[in-house]
Amino acid sequence: MIFKADEENDSGGIVKLMSGGRIDPEDFPQLHGDGDGVESLCPPFNFGMVDMGIYRSGFPATENIEFLKTLNLRSIVYLCPERYPDGMADYARSSGIRILQFGIEGSKEPSVTNLQDAIMGALNVLLDIRNHPVLIHCKRGKHRTGCLVGCFRKLQNWCWTSVVEEYIRFAGAKTRVSDLRFINSFDASRMRLCVLGIIYRYHGGCSSQARRISYGDMS
Repeated sequence: MIFKADEENDSGGIVKLMSGGRIDPEDFPQLHGDGDGVESLCPPFNFGMVDMGIYRSGFPATENIEFLKTLNLRSIVYLCPERYPDGMADYARSSGIRILQFGIEGSKEPSVTNLQDAIMGALNVLLDIRNHPVLIHCKRGKHRTGCLVGCFRKLQNWCWTSVVEEYIRFAGAKTRVSDLRFINSFDASRMRLCVLGIIYRYHGGCSSQARRISYGDMS
């Protein structure tokens, strides 16, 4: 399920279900409160579930904290180079959530070396289930997050068509050919040197399948 704030109000009041139309408030009272003093739960912009224990979004704000609490996060993978805002940093600290920063410049053509190093480091975090549940985010949850998730999908052996469709679903009209080019050129086999003995084995092509994890000799 993918929640996306209305494009004209990224702070979140109105949410859409990307798979087809608006959420009916009567069906999802936990997102807006039940009228009896229950606090609303507001997902961050461009929020979605990547895999079991792995989530993605745009930059969460303090109004999203009650929603984030329901995820029981252990880690946040932060893909921007800027300092983390005090309000969200205080929440993470008080909740025992580690913020793991892999700064990628927000330009349309970031340094390829910087992008590769950051993606490799972030994937290493995602592949270690001791970091789960984990939230991945950049500023808007489109480009830097899209590159990371796209490379993660290659590790899952997703077909290219499905990788592209997912990227476009979150990036929308802001789709960047340079991002897709980077994902397409990403060599998933390089991760064998970075996973520290944790090997993900996926099967089933593009479909969503259960994952198996084994701890083995990297030689």
